[in-house]
Amino acid sequence: MKAIIQRVTKASVAVGGDQINSVGRGLCVLLGISSEDTEKDAEYMVSKILNLRLFEDESGRAWSKSVMDKNFEVLCVSQFTLHCVLKGNKPDFHLAMPAELAQPFYDSILERMRSVYKPELIKDGKFGALMQVHIQNDGPVTIEFASPSGPTDPKMLAKQEKQQLRRDKCCPKGPQEPSREGGARRHQQASTTSSSAEGDEESEKAF
Repeated sequence: MKAIIQRVTKASVAVGGDQINSVGRGLCVLLGISSEDTEKDAEYMVSKILNLRLFEDESGRAWSKSVMDKNFEVLCVSQFTLHCVLKGNKPDFHLAMPAELAQPFYDSILERMRSVYKPELIKDGKFGALMQVHIQNDGPVTIEFASPSGPTDPKMLAKQEKQQLRRDKCCPKGPQEPSREGGARRHQQASTTSSSAEGDEESEKAF
């Protein structure tokens, strides 16, 4: 799951020219759900969104308070295009969760957020609609992050596997190189054995 979080002085979302939701000072969150996301990703995202310290405290110290600390509002907007993969100049969205699965998943994220925070302060757009989002960024402050178990592009995964194989070939995990002291002892033992064999041979010649 990916998110772009903007600290705002105000933000609103409209559909067909009609405003359906707005917030004052707080956060505007563009949220992209991937086909690999689980409840664990949702839990991580909700915690991060509500606890990011993007606001100043009472003394004016920056990066000290979260949206919950300040009792500010949050406007969430579903944004599947965050999972865009470019094929030349054409965007491809195969990593995004299909709409029929993403909508109930997105709704569950909003419900989770409302259960943790004040429900009347959590606003959203209209899932699947062509929206116009108006954002007045404060700062500007824009934070982008993904959940730890976010999607992996198959091409990138294949590239990483090839790199690992090359590393394994260059640095095989074989037995450790013998120590200098151990090698010296073996060399001494070999020399002693060789000397004994030569002595036995000389003894045989004497007879």
